[in-house]
Order: sequence, then C-alpha cells, then structure tokens
Amino acid sequence: MKLAMTAAVLALTATATSFGAASAQTAAGDWRTPDPNNVIVVETNKGRIIAELYPQAAPNHVERMRGLVKSGFYDGLTFFRVINDFMAQTGDPQNTGIGGSDQPNLVAEFTFRRGADTPLAQSFKVGTNESGWVGVMPVTSQNSALAVMTADRKVATWGNFCPGILGAARAGDPDSANSQFFFMRQANASLDKTYTAFGRVLSGLEAVRAIKTGEPVPDPQDKMISVKLLADLPADKRPSIQVMNTSSAAFKALVDKRRAEQGAGFTNCDVDVPVQVK
Repeated sequence: MKLAMTAAVLALTATATSFGAASAQTAAGDWRTPDPNNVIVVETNKGRIIAELYPQAAPNHVERMRGLVKSGFYDGLTFFRVINDFMAQTGDPQNTGIGGSDQPNLVAEFTFRRGADTPLAQSFKVGTNESGWVGVMPVTSQNSALAVMTADRKVATWGNFCPGILGAARAGDPDSANSQFFFMRQANASLDKTYTAFGRVLSGLEAVRAIKTGEPVPDPQDKMISVKLLADLPADKRPSIQVMNTSSAAFKALVDKRRAEQGAGFTNCDVDVPVQVK
C-alpha cells in the first residue's frame, strides 16, 4: 500500500458567528492527562514512541488499532518503507506493504463532523476555513459559522498531516486501509482529506526520524519490538504523561509566539504541543 501525494482545497463562505472555542479556552487548565485507553506505547529499536489516538476524528480506525494492539498483532513488525522527509510505514505482517490483518478493510474516515461540542482550540482563519487543534491533533474545518445551515449543526473537519501524525496506509481504493499505518516524519499537506489521520505522537518523534530509510528499507529493517495500550501496561512500568491543554492560556501564548515568528506562512504544523513524560 503506497501513499499518493495529491492536494485538495475546499473553500466555503461564512455567514454567522463561530462556535465554542472561546468558552472552552477560558475554563481550561494548562495540563491534562490523556485517556490511557487512547494512548499507544511503541517500543522500537530506535527508542520509545508514545502516541495519542483520536476516536473523534476516525472512530473505526482507532477501534481497529486498539484491537490489533491488544492482540499483539504489531509486536515485532518492521518499518519496511520509510521516506526521509515524509513518513515511516509499518503494520504489515509480511513486512512488505502487501499484507494486512484478517479483519475486513476499513471505510475511509478522511473527514469527520465537528459541532459545538468539539470546538477548535486556538482557531484561526485559513482562507474561508478554520484551523486549530482538537487535543494535540492539528485540524482544519469548514467555517463553524456554516453549522447553522447544516441538518446536524456540524461542519466537515479533517486532520492535517503535520509531523508525528498517525495515518492509515491504503492502496488506490480509498476504502482499502486495514492494519498498515505510518508516522509522519515531516509535514505533508497533500495527504489532507485523502488519507485518514487518527492520532499523533506525543513523545518520541526523534525515534520516528531515526528509523532507517528506504523503498523498501534494506535489511536489517528497524522494528516495533512491542506495541501496547498505556492502560494495559503494569502500573510500575506505565509512564506518567501530561499534555499541555491546547485550549489553555499557556498554549495560546505558545501559538501567538510561533505565529509572530513564522509570519504569513504560519500553520498549525509550526507548533509542537508540550508533553511531560515521567
């Protein structure tokens, strides 16, 4: 399953007031503890990678990942296709790119519906759309003002393929994702709305970027020694994780600083969400 690089742009007109972001921001503390059932701990020969899964963005892909992780499916699988300034692909029991699990393929979840109950943290305009964060997941959506014109009072939203994003690998058929996935090593906006984004690295991006490159990667390939849900690790081996709340004043200050540094070219890929792992 190879990743194509195609771009898509959607422009829509705003007609009303945005929902949610301001009220969520005022009530937020600076740090949060992620749900351990939505955090995977990947031990590789290059180091530990900790990533948070986002069922809000892609519930079926997250459910598949959790199920395969709990079964031990990913333990020992290699990174068989790794492109230096792009991504590191894994999750194939054949370690070649042509295999998958015994589960049926997944229907694409390139976009999700976002309502007033899922405000964008630190939202800013990109043309007529809005960008920001849902948790640590960088996303773009239709302008929230359009929600008043939709039957479900929600707008289309999609993950942005920034560094550290977990994406579902697929073949040419949009509905062909199964078990293979990839970690983004660098940003690549051409994957937005054409691949399913379902999580993001909290800690260990340096390990992702240290994985041996190649198409295919020459032997010996780097590998995932074990992949576990944080909730399933014994208490004495479970890392303590705190993530900066992207709706907090502290994160807003960080975003404002980066925006000032980057100028007109600023995107949500330019901000690293602070994480504490002990």
